[in-house]
Amino acid sequence: MSSTSIRIMVVDDHPLLREGVAALIATEPDLQLVAVAADGREAIEQFRATRPDVTLMDLQMPNMSGIDAVISIRNEWPEARIIVLTTYAGDALAMRALKAGAQAYVLKGMVRKELLETIRAVNQGQRRIQADVAVQIASHTADASLSARELEVLELIAAGHSNKAIGSRLSINEETVKGHVKNILAKLGARDRTHAATMAFRRGILQI
Repeated sequence: MSSTSIRIMVVDDHPLLREGVAALIATEPDLQLVAVAADGREAIEQFRATRPDVTLMDLQMPNMSGIDAVISIRNEWPEARIIVLTTYAGDALAMRALKAGAQAYVLKGMVRKELLETIRAVNQGQRRIQADVAVQIASHTADASLSARELEVLELIAAGHSNKAIGSRLSINEETVKGHVKNILAKLGARDRTHAATMAFRRGILQI
């Protein structure tokens, strides 16, 4: 292995995905797998121990999410280069990951086609966002973002609560809840409460 190899850490809670990426990396003479982790907490520990050049980070994991791990790693090592590797193409989730400090966003379905090139690009300081994710982000850039209270209401809508129940839980009256619901539907361009919840999960505004 060359001393100039790009040193990589893979973070994912699925062993098959870790093994698949490891096998892909093993075919490339300029890439070297130096660490693996199964959740965000382990990722931080392994980063401290191995200081990889590029980290491949899943988002949905037990104990600590990928986004929280990205934030922690970048706070401690601002120069860390991180590629999000996920099944979720939602624009809101992608924006959170990029704001947290990730330099690239790759969908797992495109691993064989795009991952190796993205690793090399990110190692050179470039940013990469997969085309269909970039299109989603661009299509929603003008959207009004939901307030913290609207997000609370949306989470309770998604959990199946009525306006009355939401009001009770949040200690606000039912008319106020109706106003929040109206704003949520308008901001998301949703037809009704069910459509709003579906859109929120698809875009990554709410986590499954």
